[in-house]
Amino acid sequence: MDVVRLRILRELADRGTVAATAAPLSMTPSAVSQQLKVLAREAGVPLLEPDGRRLRFTDAGRALVVRADEVLGALDRAADEMTAYARSPRGRVRVASFPSGAALLLPAVLEAAGAIGVELDVSDEDVPASAAPALLADYDVVLTHRDERSAPLSGPRVHVETLMREPIDVVLPPGHRLAAQDRVQVDELVGEGWISVRGGFPVDDVLLSVAAVTGIRARVVHRINDFRVIEELVAAGHGVALLPRYSVLHPALVRLPLAGVRAARIYELVTRPGAARRPAVGAVLDSFRTAAARKLSM
Repeated sequence: MDVVRLRILRELADRGTVAATAAPLSMTPSAVSQQLKVLAREAGVPLLEPDGRRLRFTDAGRALVVRADEVLGALDRAADEMTAYARSPRGRVRVASFPSGAALLLPAVLEAAGAIGVELDVSDEDVPASAAPALLADYDVVLTHRDERSAPLSGPRVHVETLMREPIDVVLPPGHRLAAQDRVQVDELVGEGWISVRGGFPVDDVLLSVAAVTGIRARVVHRINDFRVIEELVAAGHGVALLPRYSVLHPALVRLPLAGVRAARIYELVTRPGAARRPAVGAVLDSFRTAAARKLSM
């Protein structure tokens, strides 16, 4: 089977439609369809079947996508190894990270990668953890986060490594009635106006847990995904919030642990299976581990 056609098959699995597959490959949709038909003849079994106006994978097609991941991963590792032998930079690693995780870890990761000649191409992708596997169509490493009570990502086409746990605390404005306490019980927060993030992210998942424990739905007055904006609004007295412990920067805010409910987010590194065997990717993963360990020890 032709490697180029295996790559097209994998792109289709990542992107879902022939049209979406064609664009990053600089091909027309008709050319993509033709190559997939040739690949099916090479495989000797149907790989795709009609599903309305779309195509869906047969069992054989899904199995071949997994093998395509292995083949293409091996080729990428071989290319990196040859680059290393030539004593040139070890190549480029594409990294996606959610913004607050990038602020916490990325400076140290960039410094470590630069010291060994690995070039990082970093983008912020603020999506729920469930959307992280889809990002592997465009990235080698995805740093994501989830509520600690939710199940970790899993699947035959992803490898997930737990990186660190970050507690989520209650953030109060100066002078708040609870500000002098060492910690806050969930039932003491009934009736507060909350500034939260959009649904599907760890901070909002904890707020749902607070509602479950108290039996009263939290009154959310604003939904904003930028932690800096949330901090300014809380400091100005426009509500209270839940924020990850290492992300709080505003000097006037009062940050207290939340008692009575599990409140933390888990950082995870998501890659394709076998990606860590590529020297450049493995080095970047090591850099993330080191950066996380340093933050936890501070």
